Amino acid sequence: MSELVTGEAVALELRPAKLPSRALAVLLDLVVAMVAYLVVGMVLVVSTASLDEAAQMALSIASFLLVLVGGPIAVETFSHGRSLGKLAFGLRVVRDDGGPIRFRHALVRGAIGVVEILMTLGVVACIASLVSARGRRLGDVFAGTLVVRERIPAGRTGFVPPPPPWLVGRFAGLDLSAVPDGLWLAVRQYLTRMPQLDPQVSAGMAQRLAADLAGRTGASVPPDLPPAAFLAAVVHERQSREARQAFGGDPAVGGGPAVGGGHVVGGFAPPADLRPGDAHPSEFSVPVPPVPPVPARPPGNEPSTGRPATGFVPPA
Repeated sequence: MSELVTGEAVALELRPAKLPSRALAVLLDLVVAMVAYLVVGMVLVVSTASLDEAAQMALSIASFLLVLVGGPIAVETFSHGRSLGKLAFGLRVVRDDGGPIRFRHALVRGAIGVVEILMTLGVVACIASLVSARGRRLGDVFAGTLVVRERIPAGRTGFVPPPPPWLVGRFAGLDLSAVPDGLWLAVRQYLTRMPQLDPQVSAGMAQRLAADLAGRTGASVPPDLPPAAFLAAVVHERQSREARQAFGGDPAVGGGPAVGGGHVVGGFAPPADLRPGDAHPSEFSVPVPPVPPVPARPPGNEPSTGRPATGFVPPA
C-alpha cells in the first residue's frame, strides 16, 4: 500500500486503485464517450451530406479526436483527476506526490491511452497495470500520475498539522520549482506521522528534511524556527499556491484564532515585530521571546484530542 497525501493535505495512505475498479471506471467512461461520439457522428452525417467524401472523412477523424481523445483530457483537467467513471467508483488521478494533476498530466495520459486502451482494447493497459507494483498503466508512468481510491474509512485519515498562524505567508517569496515530488511526499508523510515518532528520531528527521528542502529552494532554515515548523510553513505555502492556480482567489489560511492578547497558538511565540504576511529575510534572525502562559480553558471546553491546534509541541 502506497502512502500518499492529497494536494489539499486532507488524507494520508490513499490506496492505489485495483485493476477491477479501474477497468469498470474506464468502461463507464468509454460508454459515455461512445454515446457522445455516435450523437456527434449522426449530426455530422446529416449536416455534411452535401460535402465530398474527403471532407466527410476529415470531419469524422476530427470528431473522433475531439470526443474520444480531447473529451477525457478536458474532463480530467477541469475535474482535477475525476472523470465520470472514477467519480462513480470513488477513484481519482493524482500526481506521484499526491498533488492534483494539471493539463500536461491529463494530455500525456490521454494521448498514450489512445494506443493502450482504444487501439488495443485495453490489453496493453491491463498488462502494464498487472506488472506495475502500484497498478499504473503506461500513461500513468509517462505522466507521473497514479490512480488512487478516494473513499477510505474516516478512522484512517491522517492529521497534517498546519503551521502557526504567524508563519503563514512568511515564505511567500521562496522558489519551490526545484523541489522534487518525492521530497514533498516525504515531508508530508513526516508531518502526518510526527506525533507518533520518538522525539529524538523526529527531531533528526525534521532537521534532515528541512536542510534538504532549504537546499532545493536556495534559502536557509531560520535559526529562530524549529525545523518541523519550517516544513509545515513551506508545505502550506505550496498548497496555497496550487489552490490559487487551480481555483483562483486566496484560499483560507490558518487553522485557528489569530495570535494576540497574550495567547500562543500551537506552542510557538511570534517575534514582537512579526505580523502575518511578512516575508522579509531580515526577520529570520529575530529571537523568539519567552512563551507566555496560556490561560486555562473553562471546564467543559477541553479539546477532544488533547493535541495543540497546529500539532507542534512547544520547544523545550
